[in-house]
Amino acid sequence: MVFPVVGGDGKPTGYEISNSIRFNNDDSAYMQYTPSSASSSRTKWTWSGWIKRGHQAVDENNDYHRFFCVDADVNNYIITGFNVSAAFNVTARVSNTQVLKFETDAGQFRDHSAWYHIVMAYDSTLGTARNRFRVYFNGVEDTRALSTTPDQNQELTVLDTSEHNIGRDNHNVAYEYDGYMSEVHFIDGTQYAASDFGEFNDNGVWIPKEADVTYGTNGFRLEFKQTGTSANSSGVGADTSGNDNHLTPNNLAATDITVDTPTNNFATLNPLDKATNSSATYSEGNTKVVSGNGGDSFNTNFGVAKGKWYFEYKIPTVNNQSLFAVPQNLYPGGADLLGSVNYTTGLYGSAPTIYRNGSVAVADLNGTISDNDIVMWAMDLDNNNIYFGKGGNWTDGDGFDQSDFSNATAYALTRDSNDSFIVLGLKNGASGSSFTMEMNFGNAPFSISSGNADANGYGNFEYAVPSGYYALCTKNLAEYG
Repeated sequence: MVFPVVGGDGKPTGYEISNSIRFNNDDSAYMQYTPSSASSSRTKWTWSGWIKRGHQAVDENNDYHRFFCVDADVNNYIITGFNVSAAFNVTARVSNTQVLKFETDAGQFRDHSAWYHIVMAYDSTLGTARNRFRVYFNGVEDTRALSTTPDQNQELTVLDTSEHNIGRDNHNVAYEYDGYMSEVHFIDGTQYAASDFGEFNDNGVWIPKEADVTYGTNGFRLEFKQTGTSANSSGVGADTSGNDNHLTPNNLAATDITVDTPTNNFATLNPLDKATNSSATYSEGNTKVVSGNGGDSFNTNFGVAKGKWYFEYKIPTVNNQSLFAVPQNLYPGGADLLGSVNYTTGLYGSAPTIYRNGSVAVADLNGTISDNDIVMWAMDLDNNNIYFGKGGNWTDGDGFDQSDFSNATAYALTRDSNDSFIVLGLKNGASGSSFTMEMNFGNAPFSISSGNADANGYGNFEYAVPSGYYALCTKNLAEYG
């Protein structure tokens, strides 16, 4: 089954999703809702949500990434999510008897750059056994046989007075979800189809639409438009269905609300790119990376061949690191600094040096990059130039002292051809030293104090985006990339 990356232009209905929430499993982040009373009918329910995965589960010591679970006790539960082989699975037990089991092929959800729409729809009153639990991925029903099919009229723990968790499984060992989640609907009393929540656009890509559904007593809708940490209408777990079944957030903060959504997908680092970084750890929805090995390289999952692009990054502890641009058909492996091999350009060190095409282009920009500085890049692929800044000012070659972008110095970007694709990435140039970088392509993992978008209104940046430059997201790529 092939899942295209969602984003860009949709159908004329024009339904847009503005927010998502980012779960970091190292933070034990989740939210939960416990019904005050069980639903009158627990034989029918639907869960619909959009998922963009974080780091690979296989990197986390046999971790499982669970995103919707209801746990009464170790013998009565339902768990849903991804296992270490990037398969999606569902298991439900009642009185320690397995009553439902479903699992996809290994590797089916391996793409960490894509938004997936998942619908689980339950109705055990149906006479046709296979229809009692239906699963849809990006609008297509998965009709493979269930490993265990629920009996007719079988009730699960769903919709009883047990804790309903979004972002974790806690029935035995706590397994938390890692990645993004958006537009979550939980329906009490109805088995809906995927077509009630989405549609195919003119290019055959599955996109969201405004759902016309009835939520029932214990149902809820999560749009993740608020930033508070309480279980109310101002919290990150605010229920916007009209039921006021607000979820209680745990270890979630305002910085976990992002603008990376199924209708506008933002660039992140690529955890599948492991040529030289097998020991690295990714977090914050693949916008933060920690490396302990000199020579580790990290690429993004977007490539661009033209246009003008802006992004920022934060360095918690300055070391010999380099940010680079490189044609997509090359891989700068080994311990060489990015920029020290052909067709790469890199900014390196605390007294910034520009490396380009195998040699030092500028030995010292006469400025410093210090711990927790936010560095700015503007990349012009129409004219093959790069501009560097920090703290809201741009460099003119004599320090970071130009608030007016028109006074910034342009540095040449080398390419093997004018139509070659450029990807962005990082390099740990410090042998034996640790390395941490936090990337902001418009979906920052760190707190933004001011909040700036590009001219199209996309992204959330600390500093003003230069005129004519844009965030690396699918809507902008569709227009400029």
